Amino acid sequence: MVEEDKDQKERQDKANAQEKEEAKKQESASEQKQVPESEYLELKERLLRLAAEFDNYKKRTAKEIENAKTLGKAELMKKLLPTIDEFELALSVSKDTNEIKGFQMIYSNFIDSLKSEGLSEIETNGKYDPYKHEIILTRESKEKEGTIIEVVRKGYMLNDILLRPATVIVAKNKESNEKEDKKQD
Repeated sequence: MVEEDKDQKERQDKANAQEKEEAKKQESASEQKQVPESEYLELKERLLRLAAEFDNYKKRTAKEIENAKTLGKAELMKKLLPTIDEFELALSVSKDTNEIKGFQMIYSNFIDSLKSEGLSEIETNGKYDPYKHEIILTRESKEKEGTIIEVVRKGYMLNDILLRPATVIVAKNKESNEKEDKKQD
């Protein structure tokens, strides 16, 4: 019986030791699960900031990619402008034949394709705009001073980017010439 009591006591001691270990494990696990509220708020704020920074990064890179595409288009369009000028010159001096009609169709399709990508001619009706027009000559005219009389070379824009200013001849009043001559004397 003494042996049985010893065995029973040992079993009970083992069971108690296991219960204590499990209680310690549960205590440490519950302590680990409970994060102080200040630390929780700090981690939450950091997470929100990182998410906002990443969102801003995505937007910025998308904008940079779009700008790079636009600048690439602008460079290509600049290189195509002399070809457009030559096409227009050839069509303006040629006689009306079936071959010319074919070239006119090709030119029309070419210009339509470029316009669909954002190419536009600079408006040359009306008053001179120093941001869009380049004056190569002034002529005396009955028109109001600063009015565009003639377009020497068309100007083009790609959306808001100036590819080439329009080269123009601008009106100059006779009276302003006489006044300038008197000032110089």
